[in-house]
Amino acid sequence: MFKGRHFDRSVILLCVRWYLAYGLSLRNLEEMMAERGISVDHATVHRWVLRYSPELLERFNRRKRAVSRNWHVDETYIKVRGQWKYLYRAVDSNGDTVEFWFSTRRDLAAAKRFLTRALTRHGRPERIVIDGSQTNREAILSVDTTDRLQNRSRRRLKPIRIRQSRYLNNRIEQDHRRIKRRVRPMLGFQSVHSARVILGGIEMVHMMRKQQAKYVRNMEPTLAAQFDLLTA
Repeated sequence: MFKGRHFDRSVILLCVRWYLAYGLSLRNLEEMMAERGISVDHATVHRWVLRYSPELLERFNRRKRAVSRNWHVDETYIKVRGQWKYLYRAVDSNGDTVEFWFSTRRDLAAAKRFLTRALTRHGRPERIVIDGSQTNREAILSVDTTDRLQNRSRRRLKPIRIRQSRYLNNRIEQDHRRIKRRVRPMLGFQSVHSARVILGGIEMVHMMRKQQAKYVRNMEPTLAAQFDLLTA
């Protein structure tokens, strides 16, 4: 994973972890490394984040434990080059992250793409709670119908129950805030690609903090230990 890199694996992982987990800028990290006697440019740290975040997330997803069958679905706003984009997210009844998807649009096609991805990766939920969004409701009905029509098993699938209530969706709205808290110091992303990659890394750290990996069990490892486990 780190073959051919000029810097040691521990330095790269430290910078990537700190940037994804805490309210630090790239220049903050450059200064902090300099205090440790390590000369690394902030642009290099940015390249590390973009290079390693997707691979770390992929490794984490392979170790992620199953989620419950009751989901809360919503989207939140993320600024890219001064324009609002959309982060679709789902958490289960325990508050664990089910799935997320960054989109440049907020429409039926984007909602369907997100839900299709969630069902493909995590199976069918019994119930989905949404706010008053009719677009999300239409997306659930469409994806659910398609999924049942494509069902090749002999058992008859029950339709996904939809519960619409802005008050019942406080669970995911609270969860949005934890992601936005890390994004806010970044003052917006400069490209859709970097936004998608970095948000994936931030979501991964958020799932680590919620102890969503199978390897956690009763260990409750630190973030540093979890990063080491992923790259071992």
